[in-house]
Amino acid sequence: MEMSANLPARPSAEVQQAKQRLGIVGNSPALSAAVARAMRVAPIDLSVLITGESGTGKEFFPKIIHNYSSRKHAKYIAVNCGAIPEGTIDSELFGHEKGSFTGAVASRKGYFEEADGGTIFLDEVAELPLTTQARLLRVLESGEFLKVGSSTVQRTNIRVVAATNVDMLRAVEEGRFREDLYYRLSTVQITIPPLRDRGSDIALLARKFAADFAERWRLPAITLTEEAREALMHYSWPGNVRQLKNVIEQVALFEAGADVDTATLRHYLPQGAAVTAPAVIPGRSHTYEREREMLFNLIINLQKRIDELEARLDDAPAAPAASPLRHRVDPDADGPGTAVATYVDFSKTAPTADYVTYTDTADIAPAEPAPAEPASLQEQERAAIVAALDRNGGQRKSAAAELGISPRTLYRKIKDYGLE
Repeated sequence: MEMSANLPARPSAEVQQAKQRLGIVGNSPALSAAVARAMRVAPIDLSVLITGESGTGKEFFPKIIHNYSSRKHAKYIAVNCGAIPEGTIDSELFGHEKGSFTGAVASRKGYFEEADGGTIFLDEVAELPLTTQARLLRVLESGEFLKVGSSTVQRTNIRVVAATNVDMLRAVEEGRFREDLYYRLSTVQITIPPLRDRGSDIALLARKFAADFAERWRLPAITLTEEAREALMHYSWPGNVRQLKNVIEQVALFEAGADVDTATLRHYLPQGAAVTAPAVIPGRSHTYEREREMLFNLIINLQKRIDELEARLDDAPAAPAASPLRHRVDPDADGPGTAVATYVDFSKTAPTADYVTYTDTADIAPAEPAPAEPASLQEQERAAIVAALDRNGGQRKSAAAELGISPRTLYRKIKDYGLE
C-alpha cells in the first residue's frame, strides 16, 4: 500500500525539529520529503521498507518512525541481517532452546521476543536466507514464531521496519527474495535520495564533518575554499554520505589548519575522479523537469548542427562517374567549412568482396539548411542520446555528463527508448 502523494506534508518546523533531534544534516527537498513521510506513517502501525543506495543514511529513518510512534517508550532494536552468519540468523532473531544445536548450552531469547511491544529494524533485509524469510513472513502475518528447537508457538507484538540498497523487484524475479514477504514489508516505502542529488547539502555535511573531527581530536580546523566546496558538489559520490565523511576526515587530519583548495582536495578523491561536471546545479533542487529542459536545449543545438552539415553535404563534389555513392560527413574534420566525403564504389564489389573505399577532402561553402520534416521531441531526444553514447564509446556515465543529465536519468531514457 502506497501512501498518497497528495497527503499534506507536516509543517517544515516539525521536520526541522526531527532532523535536529536525530542529527540529520541537510535541507534538500527530497530529504525533507522523506523525513516528513516517515513522520506521517509513524503513528500508523504499518510495516515500512526504506530503500536507497548504500551510505545514504537509511538507519536514521527507523528511529524517526519509532520515536514518533506510540511505541517510543518500548524497545528499539536494530539488526544488521548481512552481518549474521546464515547458520545462526534464526537463533538470533527468534531465539533457541537449550540443546537445540551444538553450543546451545542454555535457552536464549531472540530479538523478536526481546523487542516485544517495540520496533525492530532489519537492515540489509535482502540478505536474509529464504528459510528465515518464511519465518519472518509468519511473524508479520500472525505475530507468531517458534524458537529454534521448540514446538511451542510464541506471540510477539512488534513493528518491523526494514531497509535495503538492493533492487527488491529484481531480487524477487531472480528468486532470491519471497514476493509475498516483499509486499508485506513494503506496505509503505520511503526512498532516501543519493548524496549527488542533494545539492548544497554536500557542503553543509562537509563543514560539519570537518568541525566534528577537529573538535574530537583537538586539531586546528580546515577551511574549504569556494572552489573546493563547488568541487565537492560536482563529484558524484558513489559511496554517498559515508564516503564524504571518510574523505573529509582524511583531509581534516592531514591538512589540519590549512585552507584546502581544489588541487589539494583531488588527492583525497579516487584516482581519475571527475569534479568538473556538476551532478546537480548548486543551490537548486534536483528535478527531472529541469533535466528535460536541458536535454531539449541540447537536442535543438544538435539539430541545427545536423542541418548545417546536411547543407554542406549537398554542395560536396560529385563522386566518380561509374558508380553509385554513399556519402558521410565527418563533423570532426579540421577547420570550418571542411567535410570528408567517403565514396563506396559498388561496381567493384561482389557478394563476397569487401567494399573499396576512397576518401577525399574538399572545402565546402556553408549553405542554407534545406527544409526538413520536423521530428518529434521524443525522436530528437532519442537521437541525441544515441549520438552521445556513440561519441563516448557506449560509456553511459560519460554520455550523461556530456548531455548534462544524471546517469540515473540516462539509464531511464535508454530503457524507455529501447536502447539497451
